[in-house]
Amino acid sequence: MKYDEFAFFNQQLAAMLRDGIPLEGALRRLCEEMRRGKLRDELQSLEADLARGTPMADALQARQLPELYKRMIVVGVKSGDLPGALTMLADYFRRQSNLWTRLKGLMVYPLIVLFVAFVLSCFLSYILGHFIWNNLTELSGFYGHAATIPVSVGLWAPPILFGGALVAAFAGLVILPTRRMLRWRLPAFKEASLSEVASVIWLMLKNGVPLNDALQLAEQLETGTRAETEIARWRQQLASGRGKFSEMAASNSIFPPLFVWTVAQAGEDLTSGFKRAAELYQARALYRMEMFLYSALPCSILLIATLIISQIQPVFRALTMFITALGGGNGSD
Repeated sequence: MKYDEFAFFNQQLAAMLRDGIPLEGALRRLCEEMRRGKLRDELQSLEADLARGTPMADALQARQLPELYKRMIVVGVKSGDLPGALTMLADYFRRQSNLWTRLKGLMVYPLIVLFVAFVLSCFLSYILGHFIWNNLTELSGFYGHAATIPVSVGLWAPPILFGGALVAAFAGLVILPTRRMLRWRLPAFKEASLSEVASVIWLMLKNGVPLNDALQLAEQLETGTRAETEIARWRQQLASGRGKFSEMAASNSIFPPLFVWTVAQAGEDLTSGFKRAAELYQARALYRMEMFLYSALPCSILLIATLIISQIQPVFRALTMFITALGGGNGSD
């Protein structure tokens, strides 16, 4: 699902509801203007269920929409402020779309560099091995000097190395469990994940959802990640009577002390505390992305230069030994 399209849809839906258009009619009109796709199909099915009189909670439960969206819509209906809930959801999905789109773009750059390095190393290995090294070997045999350096191994080591790194990086992006694991280990991605967790809890608390239910939703959204266990421990601490966030989140290895301190500084107003944490870690994620992009170009140039030197060096050494041996052989004659 494209979050930017989903954010625009919810923004328009909130505006139409404020203008007095019924929910079913607003959904129908917006779906007619959307391009075909999975999101349009799900929203059309939601509109059809509501038109048949299906309760909102049941109609949403059958749809493949983000779990946060389902919960927030039900909360908005119960509170009588569905347009307000839709506006908050639109802002949330827009922020998440901008952040994760930039992070995905950040991962594309290393893949491009690895791919270029792999292709270039294969090209150099073929040229150096097929033309230069073969000719050098023939000359060595003609003059009676056998080759003593396994240059072919040195020539093809860089392509193998870059090929393995390219496959590993691509697998990290494609395989879901690996991607979810790396999301909480790579610096910029970890900050973005912290911001996302804080944003989810903040939205739920702001709309009157109890803290335990907000934590339960955050735990559900982080299923299969390192954060799931920690958020489950928060809920256990809360159930045991530890209502202060500093006590709930004490002695954890997933959420950094700055995150805990930022939320805990709000005291009993955890809503504003989680909002500040979301804004803080979103800014930190953007800062790390900018620093990476500034250093990516010189690092790429250094990588390519190292690649060229590492592949030319074995041939240069073999050529030096050949010339030395050839000079010694001519001197003995």
